[in-house]
Amino acid sequence: MSAHERADLMRVTRNCELGDGTRVAPFAVLDDCEFGRDCRVWRFVNCYGARFGDEVMVGSFAEVQSDVVVGDRTRIQSHAFLPSLTRIGDDAFVSHGAKFVNDRRPPSGDPDKWESVVVGDGAAIGTNATLMPVEVGENALVGAGAVVVDDVPPGAVVAGNPAEVIGYRDDDTLAASDDA
Repeated sequence: MSAHERADLMRVTRNCELGDGTRVAPFAVLDDCEFGRDCRVWRFVNCYGARFGDEVMVGSFAEVQSDVVVGDRTRIQSHAFLPSLTRIGDDAFVSHGAKFVNDRRPPSGDPDKWESVVVGDGAAIGTNATLMPVEVGENALVGAGAVVVDDVPPGAVVAGNPAEVIGYRDDDTLAASDDA
């Protein structure tokens, strides 16, 4: 048995559509997913019933549940968790260990009570941030470790627990304070 044949035995892709140039690493489990062209799925990804645009990257140990939609050129780093009803726009970034929550009172067990998490185009979610059912506006930035319980305006920078707006990405004073 060749190395290529052994690698195919170590990954599971059931009922999936993989666009041209999309690569799936060994030990990934994908079921009923659609990937656009030139996507990269790393090892130990668990993904079922989700749709991905073109040039998306999904890092190791990420879990992406059913009814998730991810836009083009978005990066989902390792250990991220994206539950059902998550929507992520184009050119977004979800950092390591970010967790999204669709159930305000877990475990409800009732999908009719779940709520969506929406991340706009160009938004960035920091390492270990937790997002409750909220909408993060376009080009917003969620700081590392933030717990987001309210919607984030477009271009806003939020941090803390609970997360609060501390500035805006196009605010020169915020950039100047980062250099200090």
